[in-house]
Amino acid sequence: MGATPADGRGLRGRRLRWLTPPVVAFAVVVSSVFAVAGLSGTGARSAVQSAAPPRPVLTRVGAWTAALAGGGRRVRHRTVRMVVHPTIGGTGVRVRLSNRYGTGPLPVGAVDVAVQAHGGDAVPGTHHTATFSGAGATTIPAGRDAATDPLAMTVNADENLLVSVYFPGDAGASGRHWLAAETTYYSAPGDFAAADTTAHYPVSNGVWYYLSGLDVESATARGTLVAFGDSLTDGAGSSTSANARWPDVLARRLRDRPGGPLLGVVDAGLSGNRVLTDTGTRFGTSALHRFAHDALGQPGVTAVVLLEGINDISVDRGPHGHLAAADLIDAYRTLVRQAHAAGVRIYGATLPPFQGSRPYTPAGERTRETVNRWMLGGHAFDAVFDLSAALRDPARPHRLSPAYDSGDHLHPNDAGYRAMANAIDLRTLTAPLTPRAAG
Repeated sequence: MGATPADGRGLRGRRLRWLTPPVVAFAVVVSSVFAVAGLSGTGARSAVQSAAPPRPVLTRVGAWTAALAGGGRRVRHRTVRMVVHPTIGGTGVRVRLSNRYGTGPLPVGAVDVAVQAHGGDAVPGTHHTATFSGAGATTIPAGRDAATDPLAMTVNADENLLVSVYFPGDAGASGRHWLAAETTYYSAPGDFAAADTTAHYPVSNGVWYYLSGLDVESATARGTLVAFGDSLTDGAGSSTSANARWPDVLARRLRDRPGGPLLGVVDAGLSGNRVLTDTGTRFGTSALHRFAHDALGQPGVTAVVLLEGINDISVDRGPHGHLAAADLIDAYRTLVRQAHAAGVRIYGATLPPFQGSRPYTPAGERTRETVNRWMLGGHAFDAVFDLSAALRDPARPHRLSPAYDSGDHLHPNDAGYRAMANAIDLRTLTAPLTPRAAG
C-alpha cells in the first residue's frame, strides 16, 4: 500500500489576524516612511492599498493519475515520452513516478515536462526540467513511489502535456498502465527528454510506464475527486487521444459550472481489474488491495466514485458456479469503511447492463441486479449514481442502448461515456464535505 504524501491534503492559507497593537505599530512605521518620502493624505492611503494585494489560497490537488500494474516491458537506457491530460490547471507542478511493482531499484536520469504541440512533439521553449530534492536524477527503491520537486510552471486544464522520463540503466520490469487510450513514444538509446520532436523516438504504443500522477497547486479547487474502477472508468471503447472517458467529461462539467472548479478529477480506472481478486497480471491487484494507494493516496483526495464489479461477476466463481452478490456487497462495505475512516466521501455507481457481451451469463445478470438494488437502497454509500439507468436500452433493459454501445455490448462508446458523466449530480459532488460515518 502506498502512503499519502505528506502534503497530500493541500496547502492551507494562513489568515492574518488584525489586532489593535500590530495595527498601531504598522501605522506608525508606514507614517514615518511616507513622511520621509514626502507622501501624505490620499497618496498615503493609495500606497497602503496597493502595497499588500491579497494572496490566493492554494490547495494541492490531483490533476491526472494512472493506476499501475506489474509485468511491463524492461526499459534500458532509453527515454519514454507520455501524454498527460490535466483536468484542472494550476502551478507548482509535481510529477509522480512509481516503482511499486518493481523488484529492484529504479534509476531515473531525467524528467522533463513540456506542452504538447501535436503527437509527441513539444511546443519549443516550454520544457521544464524536474528535480528530486534539488538533484536532476534519483533512484526509487522497489515498492516505493517518488515525486519531483514542484516545477515553476503553470499548466492549463485540458491542455496536453508531454512527460518524458530517461532511464539510464536497466529499470527492470515496469509498472505500467496498459490501456492508456493515448500514444506513448519510446526512444532510441539515450537521453532525449528535452527534445522538441520525436525524431529520436522510433517506437510508439498505448502504454504508460512508471508514471503514476501529476498534481498542481490550485487557487480554485478544494480537493480531488478520484474515479475508481475497471475498464468502464479506464475508458475502454472510447476514442484514442480524445480524452472521452467519463471522468474527463465530468471534469469538464465541473469546470463549466457557475463558479468554476471545486475539484480536480483523476481517473484511477484499470482495465480488467477486479474488486475481490488479485490477478498478478496487467489487470493489477484487487480493488481491496489497491484502494488505499490508488484512491486514498491521491493528493488532496476528498471524494471517490466507485464503479467496479462486472469483471468479478463475469470471471470469479463461488461454490454455486457464480459469484454471490453478498461477497461483492461485503467488499463494497469494506471500501466504504476505509474511505470514511480517512474522512473521504465515497459514492457508488450502479453496474451497467452487459447482456450480449462475451462474459455475460444469466447468473451474472442476477448478481448485477441484486448488487444494484442494494446500492440504490442506500445502505452504505454517501450517495449513489444510477449509471445503469443512464446506459440501458429502454426496450431491452438488460442491454446497453445501441446509441451508447462501442460494439462489444459491454463498453460504452464516446456518447455512452458522456451519458455516464451527465448522470452524475454535480450538486452532490460540490455539497459541503461532511462524510457520513461508516456503518
